[in-house]
Amino acid sequence: AAEKRILCQGLVCLDIISVVEAYPAEDSEIRCVSQRWQRGGNASNSCTVLSLLGAPCAFMGSLVPGHAADFIVADFQRRGVDVTHVAWQPSGNVPCACCVVSAASGSRTIVLYDTNTPDVTARDFERVDLSQYKWIHWEVSPGWGRARARTWPSTSGTGRPPRRCGGCAAACSRGRTGAREGHRLGGTRPCPKPTSPPRPPPTRATLICAWAEEGADAMGPDGELVHSDAFPPETLVDTLGAGDTFNAAVIFALSAGKSLQDALTFGCQIAGRKCGILGFDGIV
Repeated sequence: AAEKRILCQGLVCLDIISVVEAYPAEDSEIRCVSQRWQRGGNASNSCTVLSLLGAPCAFMGSLVPGHAADFIVADFQRRGVDVTHVAWQPSGNVPCACCVVSAASGSRTIVLYDTNTPDVTARDFERVDLSQYKWIHWEVSPGWGRARARTWPSTSGTGRPPRRCGGCAAACSRGRTGAREGHRLGGTRPCPKPTSPPRPPPTRATLICAWAEEGADAMGPDGELVHSDAFPPETLVDTLGAGDTFNAAVIFALSAGKSLQDALTFGCQIAGRKCGILGFDGIV
């Protein structure tokens, strides 16, 4: 039987990435070191990383026909990501993000043109044979209605403004249905680590939170805390997509039956490698 796959549902956009020597001052004019188009978006990036790790995966999200969509679909296919479940919309624009990456600090600044293109609907999901998937990653935004819990493992994270802060993420699992959900924390400043021990999660839930350079913490269903240190590269090159890389690596490990500790450590390791390279090639 064919290996069951991982489905990532959420945003895909066109990233126009300019690498500069140092982040420019307001109202200045500089030349960039390099510039490239790259397929972006949180769920889309996670698909890229899952594919590089060797996990069969598929993307589900909205696209509008045109030059940008042609570029995006071709790149999905180059990576071996299944795009059968793309929801093609009759009108609108593909979201576009202008990203400035500082070679001096490795920071990334993102200006997202988040269009009014409709998102996928329950009707779109009704057309999907979900039995072929062992894990489903849902990307949601603050204020969206909560998706009903399902009977297969899944994660969810927010990927629209307010944007994520410092690679901060959380994931939990709902034990009664076996569905996992995660929520990336929005904001513009790094989230501080809690000053007091968190309360145990609901029965059979798993909580995960990444703290960028401080590593990541997780709490299992029994309330036991586990920790992984960060694995920073020798030189910080590019942090664009580091949080999506962490998510994908943790999903990859958990879906393969690894322990929570092993998954947390693996997520930090792969995210650290990503921060030391431009783009995603070379993380494995």
